[in-house]
Amino acid sequence: MQMVSLTRGGKRRSLLAGAGLLALGLAFPVHAADLLDTVKSRGTLRIALEGTYPPFNFKDAKTGQLSGYDVDVAKLVCAKLGVKPEFVTTEWAAILAGLGAGKYDAIVSQVGINPRRQQAFDFSQPYTYSSPQLIVRKNERNEYASLNDLKGKKVGVGQGSVYEQQAKAVAGIDVKSYPAAPENLQDLAFGRIDAALNDSLMVSYLLKNSQLPIRPGARVGAVERMGVAIKKGNPKLLAAIDKALDDARADGSLKQVSLKWFGSDASRAP
Repeated sequence: MQMVSLTRGGKRRSLLAGAGLLALGLAFPVHAADLLDTVKSRGTLRIALEGTYPPFNFKDAKTGQLSGYDVDVAKLVCAKLGVKPEFVTTEWAAILAGLGAGKYDAIVSQVGINPRRQQAFDFSQPYTYSSPQLIVRKNERNEYASLNDLKGKKVGVGQGSVYEQQAKAVAGIDVKSYPAAPENLQDLAFGRIDAALNDSLMVSYLLKNSQLPIRPGARVGAVERMGVAIKKGNPKLLAAIDKALDDARADGSLKQVSLKWFGSDASRAP
């Protein structure tokens, strides 16, 4: 069984304190050259992803190589840009801070687009649409229709993720955060928590690949949009990434990548 991380997501994403986030994202010289020029000159786009979040980005157990939807999307974008991808794996909790510090050029790791993040970073057009979904035990008798139904219960979420914020926003939920490891699902299966909250696309993949006694629960939130995150002050790079995604939609390659991993076109709004 592929060990699965529940960080996230993507959907899976860290919401740093407003001031600190702005400082990270906006710390660039006023007259700095656009990063696209550097990327073209170097011949590579340095791309951060978590690397432990199937089916989006993970190391294949047989080959040891990075695989997943995000990896394939990143390769499509790089091919359209005429450069090679240079992947950097990092824990989700630090991934936005690393972008702000210039450790890589972009993040392709199911980063949800929201107003707070948009204050600090620029985002491409969405390349994934999904919604939050509960995971419960197969023998669970209680049907949780919403997060409010989980008051007084323990809910497992990814540390620093949007799902962590959503669960913590409901008074009475005992939120258990996990860094990027399979302990979340294992704790659910063994009854240490009552439910887990994650991305609906990830849940669908999970059911096909996990032998644990778990099943999908209710979808409990609005549809979320995921985009490629880059540091502010690079309009040429942002425009180039958007064009690459437009071209991949036009030629059908983005849809094919989504069908490969999910069996449906998650690259378009429902």
